[in-house]
Amino acid sequence: MPELKPRKAIFNPELRRRGIYVLPNLFTTGALFCGFFAIVQAMQGQFEQAAMAIFFAMVLDGLDGRVARLTHTQSAFGAEYDSLSDMVSFGVAPALVIYEWALTGTGRLGWIAAFIYCAGAALRLARFNTTLEVVDKRYFQGLPSPSAAAVVAGFVWVMRDNQILGADVSWAALVITVFAGVSMVTNFRFYSFKDINLRKSVPFIAVVALVLAFGLVFSYPPGILFAFFCVYSLSGYVLAAVRLLRPKQQVVR
Repeated sequence: MPELKPRKAIFNPELRRRGIYVLPNLFTTGALFCGFFAIVQAMQGQFEQAAMAIFFAMVLDGLDGRVARLTHTQSAFGAEYDSLSDMVSFGVAPALVIYEWALTGTGRLGWIAAFIYCAGAALRLARFNTTLEVVDKRYFQGLPSPSAAAVVAGFVWVMRDNQILGADVSWAALVITVFAGVSMVTNFRFYSFKDINLRKSVPFIAVVALVLAFGLVFSYPPGILFAFFCVYSLSGYVLAAVRLLRPKQQVVR
């Protein structure tokens, strides 16, 4: 009778290493839920809550990558899942919110503007994923999709907070939507803040400035957040203009 060979272990360590990390993907799922919640709220006419949900998605989206790096749980699955979540939270959700709130009365131009924004977010995320290893980490190429979403959602939030109807500012909403969508696919560079090392010691005045900044935001969140992201969305164009107008240094032979 031939000798029976022992069966291989059912649990392969290599397969276990390919599992899904829960902690960072939990934050990504939270961001995805906020984007979905924003869509549901917009469909029910609760546009202020929808805008706030998009900002909550931004906070969770900013945490998932940092948590993954701190806990050494980065994975290809997490990167792809994060991109899909971003497309919902910062691509589809803001486009639908602004369309339902202000652009329905502008006819064909309204849904074209919303689509331009949605397509810009998709192209921005695809370009980010394919150029991640070759670009300068200090700058984003094109306006980041969370910042574009903050401009659109912030506009809705401010207007709703001041009891201004979407129909009264429909053309302004159209311009802002197209501007945010196009800015995501431009080649202009936007500062990424990734070279800021929070582990290094900073002057006391920097801590005071940070506390004042938080106090300013909490004094009137809709207006301050909207103003900040509007300034940031224009910063890439300003930097490009400065570089264009700066006289080129002549090489002395």
